Amino acid sequence: MPRAPRTPRLPRLPRRPQRRRRFVPDFDPAHGDTELSRALDDIAIGRWQGMRELLGGPAGEDRARRTHRIRVLAHAAAGSSATRIWLAAEPDSGDAAVLRAATEVVRVFHLAIAAGHGTAPDRARIDAAARTCLDAARKHPDDPMPWVSLLTLARLYEGGVPRRDLRRWWDEMRRRDPYNVEGHVQMLRYHSARWHGTHGRMYDFARDAAGASPPGSPLPVLVQIARAEEYRYIADGAQGRVVRGFDQHWKHELAVTEIRRTWERWILWRADGPVAPHLIAELNYLVHAACHAGLLQEAAGLFRLLEGRAAHLPWAYTGDAAAQFTAWRARLLGTP
Repeated sequence: MPRAPRTPRLPRLPRRPQRRRRFVPDFDPAHGDTELSRALDDIAIGRWQGMRELLGGPAGEDRARRTHRIRVLAHAAAGSSATRIWLAAEPDSGDAAVLRAATEVVRVFHLAIAAGHGTAPDRARIDAAARTCLDAARKHPDDPMPWVSLLTLARLYEGGVPRRDLRRWWDEMRRRDPYNVEGHVQMLRYHSARWHGTHGRMYDFARDAAGASPPGSPLPVLVQIARAEEYRYIADGAQGRVVRGFDQHWKHELAVTEIRRTWERWILWRADGPVAPHLIAELNYLVHAACHAGLLQEAAGLFRLLEGRAAHLPWAYTGDAAAQFTAWRARLLGTP
């Protein structure tokens, strides 16, 4: 019986090399918080129910996560009527009042930015935002966020606020959440030379808070935030002129020592697993400082923890944020 003819084998085509996807830093302010992302989508289509569900859920007991969520929601809602509609629908809602207050503070800052540097915003508008914060504090007496909003707003008062008021706002915030990172950051900026203090006062505040924080707290990174704020202030004032010794700003002995101290007090104490979304902004400050200080092994480890999640600050203080984050990450992790 004759055999069936063989089917001729076609020559194999060479495989095309797979292109590696180009890395793009993720600047999403939710930093991987999927529930927060859904609430932000609701704001974009004019719904407020997602905000209510987010802030009223069981995660609301996590102060750090709640503070982060309110801050991000406030920035997203500042250009919409979502918080006003929510409060009109539920006038007794403490969550709605707290978010409305945070949103009003964001709006006043937008007005200040639009007015330009050196121009004080309308005092009546600042006072109105402060009253909104105090009303929120009455409606949600256990929440530190209205006091964080007041500490944020304090920067906009020409000449600052009376020391007695500032101290009261600070004490009220700390009574509810003694290690609230956002509240500490706002107080640090108030004491900075850009606003109502000096570099010395800012560093004193940062180091005192860092020293008093428990192991595993991110508060030691306040010192790196202070260094970034000082850099921005000096760079803005120099306007391109050479400042003697400025090239050592990030890498002198004290700066390096303090980065290592933050690493030891915060990073070495953290539990294994992904970094929580509400810590990504602070972690960006630490990896930025480590890069510029030449602590490349530590910086590489921090980039791995970030998993591509980026924050515009402090990278924007030293150039294009996306370009810097990408270049440093590629250099240290060997990825495009």
